[in-house]
Amino acid sequence: MPRVLPGLALAAAILAAGLASPLPARSDAPEWRSIPDAELLVIDTSRGRMTVRLRPDFAPLAVERILRLAREGVYDGLQFHRVIPGFVAQTGNPNNRDGGVSAHPDLPPEFIFRTPGQGFAAARRSAEGSEGFLGVNPVVLDGHGRGWGAYCTGTAGMGRQEGVRTANSEIFFMLAPARRLDHDYTVWGQVVEGLDVLAAIAPGEPPAAPDRMIRVRPAVDLPAAERPRLEVLDVEGPAFSRRLAEARRARGADLGLCDLSVPVRTRAGS
Repeated sequence: MPRVLPGLALAAAILAAGLASPLPARSDAPEWRSIPDAELLVIDTSRGRMTVRLRPDFAPLAVERILRLAREGVYDGLQFHRVIPGFVAQTGNPNNRDGGVSAHPDLPPEFIFRTPGQGFAAARRSAEGSEGFLGVNPVVLDGHGRGWGAYCTGTAGMGRQEGVRTANSEIFFMLAPARRLDHDYTVWGQVVEGLDVLAAIAPGEPPAAPDRMIRVRPAVDLPAAERPRLEVLDVEGPAFSRRLAEARRARGADLGLCDLSVPVRTRAGS
């Protein structure tokens, strides 16, 4: 993917922001929604486990490709070959450097998706439309049934070369917000577990001692006892509405979409 300078100051501001109110107590369990196993990708790395919520409603071809490569074992053992602090961690290239591709054909862009707007919680208005959340993913809706993923911390995207039809196997994860990537790179998911693991991946272009994806598997392919048991706060419920209201009071006009996040937790009894 093209070189983009890291937003170090912005990353520090996001990490330091204390906008999130305490998580609701277990007594309000109906406001929490289980994440289906079919929507989770488990990435065991040399730093620990990351779990990504897949968004086939945003990018069906990209999600299909990622699941296929995971099941073929293509991703197992690949390096995080380009890791820029305050910006991005890239991996998924079979040759462990930019430009490597799988045996499958390149994919068309899936920058924009169609949406009825249901299940959406608006956080703020921008020049492009309403910014908010569809489930755990930060998104922008343009008011005409179209939307795109916003590149905030933990957002998962498809890497590509200069041409927009060159996405193949490379994937990347945001270490900090970079909204300049919006509607220019396909969003296929969001890290919902293991952001600390992502933050710990060795930096470099390439790193002196690269970390690796040891094994990548769809959660549905794991034995039932080994699958992540995660649930997400309902963005249309009152608890999340309170979080938004508190953030608006705290930041006012300075509130940015990437200053917010949707809580995810392990299900009770798991």
